[in-house]
Amino acid sequence: MELMDFLAARMPQASRTKLKSLLSKQLVFVDHVITTQYNFPLLPGMTVQISREKGKHEFHHKLLKIVYEDAYLIVIEKMRGLLSVSTERQKERTACTILNEYLQRSAGRSARVYVVHRLDRDTSGLMMFAKDEKTQHSLRDNWHRIVYDRRYVAVVAGEMEKDEGVVRSWLTDRVLYVHSSPVDDGGKESVTHYRTIKRANGYSLVELHLETGRKNQIRVHMQDLGHPVIGDGRYGLEDLNPIGRLALHAFKLCFYHPVTGEEMAFETPYPAEFKKLVLKK
Repeated sequence: MELMDFLAARMPQASRTKLKSLLSKQLVFVDHVITTQYNFPLLPGMTVQISREKGKHEFHHKLLKIVYEDAYLIVIEKMRGLLSVSTERQKERTACTILNEYLQRSAGRSARVYVVHRLDRDTSGLMMFAKDEKTQHSLRDNWHRIVYDRRYVAVVAGEMEKDEGVVRSWLTDRVLYVHSSPVDDGGKESVTHYRTIKRANGYSLVELHLETGRKNQIRVHMQDLGHPVIGDGRYGLEDLNPIGRLALHAFKLCFYHPVTGEEMAFETPYPAEFKKLVLKK
């Protein structure tokens, strides 16, 4: 049953206008998550609640922002400097652990997120987590069919020669460094599309679209072009860091909802410090 039909059946005294108002005012929770989608599909065992305290479950953290959440997934904007998930070498707080703490406070001790994809520590921007294993597998196994647009913006060293183009190489992950080869050397084929937005002051503002999603792909491909991302000490020029960070941001994430099939589109503005670097002086 869809959420609106369920509310109407359980609250026959309330008009549809009143029920829509409860949804728009973020007072309806499905499994402890604010849900505003009137046609959200309910499954057996889900809990539907109406709160009198608007915003009491709002989440605030300086290193990440929840952009969207429902019973199946969470979309966040991660700030630079925060790991997506912990590794064997790094056991610090991550986006994953912060979200797990939030879910366990609001939905119970067994609640947690499941990793779908990652962003490098120093890359900011949009990413998503699943809230159950079935959704995680659906997203991971059908990633290229479900995610129909995913874009980054970067500031790179030098003025790009072309307005747009494609970089194709074979990447091999050597733990601390990803090696790129112009021919198939046993690595994974990797394709990055780019479009130059602006050139100024010895920098270029570039929009990037990934056809494949390999580790450090954008950073390596920009190095291949001779225009490394600024602030990239590994694949670029260590002393070229005018804004004190890696100038790479995942600004757009569009996908078909793995359960409802609905088109979901999220976008954040280009970071202000990126745009300042290419303002004409």
